[in-house]
Amino acid sequence: MKIGFVGLGKMGGNMVKRLIEKGHTIVAFDPAEAAREEARRNGAQVSDSLQGLAEKLEAPRIVWLMVPSGRITDEVIQTLATLLSKGDTLIEGGNSFYKDSITRAGILNPKGISFLDAGTSGGIWGLTVGYCLMVGGEEEAFRRCEPIFKDLAPQDGYAHVGPNGAGHFVKMVHNAIEYGMLEAYAEGFELMHAKKEFNLDLKKISELWNHGSVVRSWLLELAADAFRKDSSLDSIKGYVEDTGEGRWSVLEAVEGNVPAPIITLSLLQRFRSRQEDSFSAKVIAALRREFGGHEVKRDKHGPV
Repeated sequence: MKIGFVGLGKMGGNMVKRLIEKGHTIVAFDPAEAAREEARRNGAQVSDSLQGLAEKLEAPRIVWLMVPSGRITDEVIQTLATLLSKGDTLIEGGNSFYKDSITRAGILNPKGISFLDAGTSGGIWGLTVGYCLMVGGEEEAFRRCEPIFKDLAPQDGYAHVGPNGAGHFVKMVHNAIEYGMLEAYAEGFELMHAKKEFNLDLKKISELWNHGSVVRSWLLELAADAFRKDSSLDSIKGYVEDTGEGRWSVLEAVEGNVPAPIITLSLLQRFRSRQEDSFSAKVIAALRREFGGHEVKRDKHGPV
């Protein structure tokens, strides 16, 4: 298929590369010239504007949007709404608030432009292992774009989960669960790190738990990788960002009278990490770097 792709950052650039490797034709745009040049080297056709991108696509057009959530997403969608036509489809794969996605669909659908909100998980590993895709929107639009989802995802790694907003809602909850899982691992490793008289090898334990243990997971594999690089995580400052989904999930829980104490406390722990350094925060920062390529703050007291 021929696909327009807007946003060539860590996720978007790799998604473009994976789609090209699967035989799709990509017309790519990013405001950063370096990102456009990398996409060109990977085999994409490149445009230096959104208008140019739209002009290079034949109707009915499909455009995948992968830019930071919030104002930037709104601005790009507003521009694309003037460039796309009835019968075209816009897929938004960023971490947008699901209520914003419902609003955007309400703007585009009356123009005859289908809107799909595609919650996308996979981080920097998606290029090789594929992306888990949670797609909201009209069933017919989903089926038209299904070859794209199939080639981006691993086997059984994509699904139509409901109407507009459902894709980003499910991704919001997915990330909130991630918050809780990271916090539980972090606290456990801090307990072991604090038991100095045992001199526990956290890398070895991470690897051990992945063989038959009920807590085995990909995150534990990444923990082993992180401890292999820095056994005490001395080079990482225990400062943990949140990207919005945890906050939105806690607000949703409050509005819906749904008890979500683990997710709530894991969000608050991230706030605490910004006030005082801790080993558990170092673990979360290290794991986010391993699975998502997120930057870590360097501890000036630790080795580089």
